[in-house]
Amino acid sequence: MNGIPDYLEAWIVTQRWYAGKGRAPRFEDIGGFELEDVSDGSHGQVSIRVHLILDHAANPVLYQVPLTERRTPLPGGESGLVATLVDESGSTHIYDGPFDPAYATALLRLILDEREVQDPRTSGRLAARGHRYPYGDGLGVVSSRVLGGEQSNTSIVYETVLRGDGPGSPVICKLFRALHDGDNPDVVLTEALGTAGSTVAPRVIGHLTGQWRDSGKPHGLATGHLAFAEEFLPGVQDAWRVALRAADVGEDFTAPSRALGETTAEMHRTLATALPSRATTPADIVQIVSNMRERFEMAAAQVPSLAVYREALREVYVRAASSPWPPLQRIHGDFHLGQVLAVPGRGWVVLDFEGEPLRPMTERSLPDIPLRDVAGMLRSFDYVAGSIALSQPGRSVTEWALACRRAFLDGYIERSGRDVRAHRAVLDAFEIDKALYEAVYEARNRPAWLSIPRDAITRLIERATQS
Repeated sequence: MNGIPDYLEAWIVTQRWYAGKGRAPRFEDIGGFELEDVSDGSHGQVSIRVHLILDHAANPVLYQVPLTERRTPLPGGESGLVATLVDESGSTHIYDGPFDPAYATALLRLILDEREVQDPRTSGRLAARGHRYPYGDGLGVVSSRVLGGEQSNTSIVYETVLRGDGPGSPVICKLFRALHDGDNPDVVLTEALGTAGSTVAPRVIGHLTGQWRDSGKPHGLATGHLAFAEEFLPGVQDAWRVALRAADVGEDFTAPSRALGETTAEMHRTLATALPSRATTPADIVQIVSNMRERFEMAAAQVPSLAVYREALREVYVRAASSPWPPLQRIHGDFHLGQVLAVPGRGWVVLDFEGEPLRPMTERSLPDIPLRDVAGMLRSFDYVAGSIALSQPGRSVTEWALACRRAFLDGYIERSGRDVRAHRAVLDAFEIDKALYEAVYEARNRPAWLSIPRDAITRLIERATQS
C-alpha cells in the first residue's frame, strides 16, 4: 500500500471534511495530477499537486487533497499551512491548495480553458478535464479567498476580470473533498436549470471531472466531479436570516413566503422538464413508506421519547400509502431557508443541490417526490418560530409561522398548477419524516431544541389522524 507522509496524515485527520474521526485511518495515495503555476504573483515558482487519498478504514472514502510547495513562506498563508519541512537544501513550506493563490488560479484556469491533465504515474491516463459554460467566457483571476465554516467541501471565492474589458463577476468554486463515482447532483441540477434558462439557481461557470483507479468498476476506473464553479452573489442574506429577523420584529412575511413557494414550483417544473421524471408506481410508494417506518424505528431507538408516536404513525403511514402521489422527478433534496438567498432585483435564488448529506450519493441522484422539498421548507418556517420561542421565553410567533406556511403553499400551488393539498396525507408523512430526522439531530447536539420537532410531530399526527 502506498501510504502518505506522517505530517500529511496528522493534518488530514484534523480537517472538518475528514469523515473518519474516532477511528484509526489507513491512507493510500492512489493517484492525482500536477498543475502548472500560472499565478501572476509566483508564475512557475510553486509546485502544485492534487493527491487522491483513499482511507481504507471502515467504509472507504476517497479524499481530494491539493497541496502546494514553496521555498519561501506564503505571505498571510498561515491558516493554510500543512507543514514546514527542513533538509540540507533549506525549508519547504507545504500548503492546503485552496489557501494558496497559485493553486486557486490554476484550478479555475483549468476549468475556464477546458484543458486536460494526466496522471504521470499511470502512463499518461487522463486524470482531470475542465468544462466551461458560456457565462465563464473571457474571465481572468484577480484574487481568491477561502470561505470559512464549510463541513464537507472547500469553497474558493474569486474576484475576476473580463479579459481586456474591465471588471468581471465574482465566482465561487466548490472543491469536493470527498469524491464519489458518478455525477454530483449539485453540478447536474444547477447546470440543468441554467441550460433551461431558469434564474432560480446561480449561473454556472463550469466544472472539473476526474478519473481514478477503482478495482470495483468496469475497466478499473471511476469517474466523478472534482470541482464546480458558479457565480457568487456577495452581500446578500439567506432566507433563514431574513425570515428570522422578520419574525422577531413581527413583520408580515407572507408575500416573500408566497414568492418562495413560486420559486420552488419553478425549480421543480424546470427540473421535471430538463431531467428524467416518471409516474410513481405502487412499488415506489411501498418502498418510500417502508423507508419512513424504518427511519422512525431508528429514531425511536436513539430518542426513546419518540416511541409514544408508534401506534399513531402506523395510521399516518397507512393513509399516506393509500393517497394519490405526484410523479417522481429530480429535486433539491435538502431544502430549507438556509439554502435560499434573497437577491435584490432578482428574488429568491436556490443553492446547494447536493441533497441530504447523510444519504449516499447514489440515492441523492435518483428521482424523488417533490413533496419532500415542500415539507423541508415547511419545517424551516416552523424552526423560525421555535428558535424565537426558545430564545425569548414566553413569546410565541406560531401564528406568524402558520401564515408563512400557508402563503408558501399558495404560491407553490399557483405557479405549479398542482394542488399539493390534494396530497395532504403524503405531505404530512414527509414532514413528520423530516421532523424525526430533526429530533435525532437535536437529541445529539442541542437537547434544549428537541421540543421543536416533537411539538411538530404531535401537531401533524393530530391533524393527519383527525382529517
